[in-house]
Amino acid sequence: MTQPESPDRPSQPPDPHELSERHHVSAFRRVPRTGVIYVMGEAARLGYSYKPDPGEDDWCNLGQGMPETGPLPGSPARVEQVSISMGDQEYAPVAGLWELREAIADLYNQAYRRGMKTQYSAENVCVSGGGRTALTRAAASLGQINLGHFLPDYTAYEELLDVFRLFSPIPILLEGERQYDFSVRDLRREILGRGLGAILMSNPCNPTGKHVRGEELAAWVRLARELDCTLLFDEFYSHYVYSEGGGSAPMESAARFVEDVEQDPVVIFDGLTKNWRYPGWRVTWTVGPREVIDAVSSAGSFLDGGGSKPMQRAAIPLLSLEVAERETAAIQKAFSKKRKLMLEGLRKIGVSVDVPPEGTFYVWGSVANLPAGLDDGMSFFRAALAEKVITVPGQFFDVNPGKRRAGRPSRFARHVRFSFGPAEEQCARALRRLEALVARST
Repeated sequence: MTQPESPDRPSQPPDPHELSERHHVSAFRRVPRTGVIYVMGEAARLGYSYKPDPGEDDWCNLGQGMPETGPLPGSPARVEQVSISMGDQEYAPVAGLWELREAIADLYNQAYRRGMKTQYSAENVCVSGGGRTALTRAAASLGQINLGHFLPDYTAYEELLDVFRLFSPIPILLEGERQYDFSVRDLRREILGRGLGAILMSNPCNPTGKHVRGEELAAWVRLARELDCTLLFDEFYSHYVYSEGGGSAPMESAARFVEDVEQDPVVIFDGLTKNWRYPGWRVTWTVGPREVIDAVSSAGSFLDGGGSKPMQRAAIPLLSLEVAERETAAIQKAFSKKRKLMLEGLRKIGVSVDVPPEGTFYVWGSVANLPAGLDDGMSFFRAALAEKVITVPGQFFDVNPGKRRAGRPSRFARHVRFSFGPAEEQCARALRRLEALVARST
């Protein structure tokens, strides 16, 4: 998670899609803040500062986009020290250390591709210094196509889809009344009707927690192959998946359903950030056909130059299937419990949930039925800040590249994203404060 701004720095105006009128250096455009950066800046202005182990009277950060990073029952021992050799003081290759690329390919083959005719190799992997970096490299490599993206989805997609002008971003609306379902038939209609060359999506989805998995995911991959529409899968939450009853489920990836790793138009993004709970390491990767990997590696040579060599070296032992499965089991046990806590606590105070999260560590809830003054996302966010609780207003997830819908009300103005990434006691403390807030407003 990006560190919050200092409290004495000017904050962005209440509407996150409006630009400040203060003087600026004319050579530079004003760059909007993503949702989490905006809310953290507003919290910092009111006194919030990051503490690794917040106490009873400290802030509760239900806005955070990272999981708790300490030990969990049953998880592998956490890495607390990294040794750096003299050779690793140098730049890493732009595409990443070969040994790490091999380890990532081996993990995907062992976890998802046993017995299949084609296997991933190191040449099918590109390592980068963070999830946004991986996505930016891919965006910079796209041609003159129509690129579909879903609403709602990850806030950082907004600027990403606007900065690179070769492709045209095309929004695809998802409906809460349908529990954000999007069938293969819907997918075919959008690809053919809008002439989509690619689709970008988080799976599981940030913020709704909707998860395309199993036979449904297999059908998506088959359709992409049939229609030659590239699926860009942001799988950073793919180990945070839950069964119907909220229990554990196998970690899932579109890699399981790829027939030919060189021919199928499927590109996957993941990293240590969420699924291994090492966000500060900034070690992420792209998996796909070699021609895609060559393209995103070339883009990395002028965009960012490559990630940290010492951290990539330290990541290699974490990429064994045993470590990944143990960490996933620990994550699912701990986060399933927090998921239940968050769902029950929010429903108790009157927040309605279109669909319980099937993945991620977020609950996407509507505050429309709360008392006046709390019944829209931005007002709820402001009121919760006064209780030292941070949330993210839903309008940030109404991805709007180029502000082409500027001036129109957001479809998600009455929604809020609540994170259960923090430790359980912090989640419980936040829910108690929100319950008291609603009770005083009734």
